[in-house]
Amino acid sequence: MIVRLLALLPLCLVSLSAVWADHPTQTGTPRRVLAADYQKKRIALVNADNSVAWERPIRDVHDLHVLADGNVLFQTTFQDVVEVDPQGKVVWKYDAKPAAGERVEIHAFQRLPNGSTMIVESGRGRIIEVDAQGKILKTVALKRQHPDAHRDTRLVRKLSNGHYLAAQEGDLAVREYDGDGKVVWEYAAGKRLYSAIRLENGNTLLGMGDGHSVIEVDPAGKTVWSIGEQELPGIQLAWITMVERLKNGNTLIVNCHAGPENPQLLEVTPDKKVVWTFKDFERFGNSLPVARVLD
Repeated sequence: MIVRLLALLPLCLVSLSAVWADHPTQTGTPRRVLAADYQKKRIALVNADNSVAWERPIRDVHDLHVLADGNVLFQTTFQDVVEVDPQGKVVWKYDAKPAAGERVEIHAFQRLPNGSTMIVESGRGRIIEVDAQGKILKTVALKRQHPDAHRDTRLVRKLSNGHYLAAQEGDLAVREYDGDGKVVWEYAAGKRLYSAIRLENGNTLLGMGDGHSVIEVDPAGKTVWSIGEQELPGIQLAWITMVERLKNGNTLIVNCHAGPENPQLLEVTPDKKVVWTFKDFERFGNSLPVARVLD
């Protein structure tokens, strides 16, 4: 009997290990996290104690915003953008309404200071701004060398100067458009990048997608800071999606498709020390591209 129990022990340990790997964990100071994953098809607000404040089913998601009033702007599909209040009630919605035979996907959107909403329609190859009723107020055409409804863009952000900064995955490039749609700055990423964020110092922070890295480039395109795929001890960077330069100077990284042995979110100091991680393969899967830290 003892021999049989000892023989079963390794299997038990493997099973327990697998369960524990899925269990929600944070290192560093616990925080509230809003995240969405299209493998388990869920958006959820996870409290600092790892309990769930609210959740909602989704199908596809590539962008996510927490608005000043506490509402959340996100996707349920690649054609629909919704705004929900803290109780989960839908208070605004945009539907791309593809025509018969037309393929349109939305991978980026942003609530603007004037209350309108910027939406980027891949396939149609355009940036639009719509009012609260969904009426188009402005249209900017995208430059596309390789038109693709799934890859025309990933994240796009309207800048304070009225320009648009677009991570164009299909063209392996970042382009900055002025208000009239003229390309005024371009960076050849050489990878299917996901995000481009303009920093206060004028540099641009890039989530390099299948480049498995984060880089910061100056206006001349010179890399001034980076983190590579194997550079952080015990952590492998996979498909890097959202990146954010925090007020404390650290960088928040969303590490998508990295597997349950790696964190889905991490915060790194300028000298590349990991000070916080988030991993939750119980509620989310291996396709978590968007997240916001609320604390």
